[in-house]
Amino acid sequence: MVRWSFGLSQAAVLPLIVFGWLVGVPQGVAEEIRFQILQMNDVYEISTLAGGTEAGLARVATIRKDLLVENENTLTVMAGDFFSPSALGTAKVGGDRLAGQQMVGVLNAMGLDLATFGNHEFDITEAQFRDRLAESRFQWLSGNVRDVAGERWNNVPDYVIRTIEGETGETIRVGFVGTTIPSNPASYVSYLDPIEKMKADVAAIKDETDVIVALTHLALAEDQYLAENIPEIDIILGGHEHENIQQWRGKDFTPIFKADANARTVYIHRLSYDTDTDELIINSHIKPVTEAIALDPDTAKVVDYWEQRAFEGFRASGFDPGAIIANSTVALDGLESSVRNGQTGLTNLIADAVFSVGENVDLSIFNSGSIRIDDVLPPGIITQYDVIRVLPFGGDIVTVEMSGALLERVLNQGLANRGSGGFLQTAGVSQDPDTQNWLIGDRPLDISQTYRVATVEFLISGKETGLDFLNTDNPELTLVSEQGDIRFALIDQLTKLN
Repeated sequence: MVRWSFGLSQAAVLPLIVFGWLVGVPQGVAEEIRFQILQMNDVYEISTLAGGTEAGLARVATIRKDLLVENENTLTVMAGDFFSPSALGTAKVGGDRLAGQQMVGVLNAMGLDLATFGNHEFDITEAQFRDRLAESRFQWLSGNVRDVAGERWNNVPDYVIRTIEGETGETIRVGFVGTTIPSNPASYVSYLDPIEKMKADVAAIKDETDVIVALTHLALAEDQYLAENIPEIDIILGGHEHENIQQWRGKDFTPIFKADANARTVYIHRLSYDTDTDELIINSHIKPVTEAIALDPDTAKVVDYWEQRAFEGFRASGFDPGAIIANSTVALDGLESSVRNGQTGLTNLIADAVFSVGENVDLSIFNSGSIRIDDVLPPGIITQYDVIRVLPFGGDIVTVEMSGALLERVLNQGLANRGSGGFLQTAGVSQDPDTQNWLIGDRPLDISQTYRVATVEFLISGKETGLDFLNTDNPELTLVSEQGDIRFALIDQLTKLN
């Protein structure tokens, strides 16, 4: 039997809101109470990846069901980032983008229990955001995310406490506290300091709970700070980095876990609390989500429903998602860890596509953050939907003229952005292997010359990391022409592979 209470105050725990009850069992008997947590984070795809060999929320649903058979005290949690960015989420259905509706629908079906916000939850409009919260059948929590007036979002408490009952009727109380990195400012969102608010929330519940779980969407350094400075936290389940992480920090060796993005892996945490000694034992392991795991049929039906709705929306926007455009003989690497650190066959194709439609250009540049597939397209058939997955946000290609001095500054900053979405991919650009000076074509970059550059509209908005100076108000940059959606340019480029 379980009970929940919700934290709506920084200073105190409010009375329990009861969702279950305790019946006819002996009380006060010491025992080891065991419970389990299934952890995901940064999930943007509802279906399988890598040609069907990896990931898939229907497979995670199967893992969840197996864990519930093992122990009914199993919770499934999401450490943020799933409303956006998603290829399916960009499809317009009924006049509005899905904007995460498909994610909520599938997570409802698979039985998600708890979620905290990631920074990308706020990529969508306020109306869409409020709709997603209302559609969620799982419980949100967040200590530091507020609306623009500083008020809590409806049904989003600061923390949640779950009471777990053992076999003899002995109970423990597990507190979940949530916090989010304030890195995506939106007009309808405000943030309390994530670290200070976490300290306050832990202080509010530490005397009322036996175990405290921090559900976070922070940079790793901030999770490390929490582990080192808030000893009452027993385990940190985080997101944001997109790569699996296992670390232990602080005098108590508080564990920090983050799974791979898109449910390529999940973490399974088995916890045992001794009510006599107050000792907590945590046994955690990472589980790859592969084709060896069957698709849960009920969840798979919901996945298919949302895919078909999105495909209808794409067709109404001029795409044919199922249309075959190429048969690649090589794998095309769009993994975030690859494209934000170097060139791949896929990034070269995109850069060449941008170059090819530019108006008499010397080079092309685009930001690697526009690639959102975080997957490898295996050798074989490539469809228009694969292109949508690669570049879900699209955006126009533009031709600009810029001074050589500005171009040099842009290229240097793009290199400095390695590891982030601001790392720049190029065509017609290289570096001299001896001097590391920039070459445009086969000639050294001349800071006194004017260059024609094909790029994307986002990159000349001044919104990319470290590139705020790259905007149309800069006198060293002139917009020449617009060439249309980058996705259609990539489709044309891919047809040349045949």
